[in-house]
Amino acid sequence: MDNIEGLLIDLDGTLYHGRHMIPGANLLIAGLREAGIPFLFVTNNSSRTPESVAAHLRGMGIEAKGEEVCTSSLAAARYISGESPGATVAILGEEGLHQACAEAGLTIVTESPQYVVQGIDRSFTYDSLARAARWIMDGAVSVLTNPDLMLPSDDGVMPGAGTIGAAIEAASGVAPIVIGKPHSHLMTYATSLLGIEPKNAIVVGDNMRTDIAAGAGAGCRTVLVLTGLTTEDNLEHYKSVTGITPDYICADLTELGTLLGLY
Repeated sequence: MDNIEGLLIDLDGTLYHGRHMIPGANLLIAGLREAGIPFLFVTNNSSRTPESVAAHLRGMGIEAKGEEVCTSSLAAARYISGESPGATVAILGEEGLHQACAEAGLTIVTESPQYVVQGIDRSFTYDSLARAARWIMDGAVSVLTNPDLMLPSDDGVMPGAGTIGAAIEAASGVAPIVIGKPHSHLMTYATSLLGIEPKNAIVVGDNMRTDIAAGAGAGCRTVLVLTGLTTEDNLEHYKSVTGITPDYICADLTELGTLLGLY
């Protein structure tokens, strides 16, 4: 674990399950602070603002600040502003995406956008689909915050941003630029926020298909924690499916803290 300059830490399945903290999550974050190791909470969630995500963590007893949260909405907005500063964008999404685009200096419009940026949108309608498809067919660049097809909720799983994106792609015939995990844009953006090279960052997550794949794709080192989706029973299956082997595997967050020399 030489030359560690920062950690990019997944949330759901890694630090918590829904509204319940995974044992040791609070101690891990406290240990990183005490050791002076920089980190970011990195999430595909495009609906929440960074401060809302931080408040959710604090509500479970995990110390967190808004500036320590990196969302797919932030990365999508920064991607667009990097390509076309001040570009006009039509947004299919929620508060987190609207705030991120505004703060990135993009011009939010409802007609003739240069970009269509889409995340989870629980007010999505047939009219939304028709307008987005027309804009993209007329030349607007399609940007998808994250490709998650389904999301957990209190009522079971529900369609995610990727499901809406699939409908827009089918209607327009144009594949979007995908920002969130398992694609590398989100991780690359997160390392830029920390001011470090990807090779000196460690991605921590529970999902081989998203967290670990994104970290490996961005050139980061990876730590898989068996606290969520990936378990000892399905680990070999996911290695086979993804073609990726994590650099380190920890049974739980206590083992991760020990690996990092925090305890």
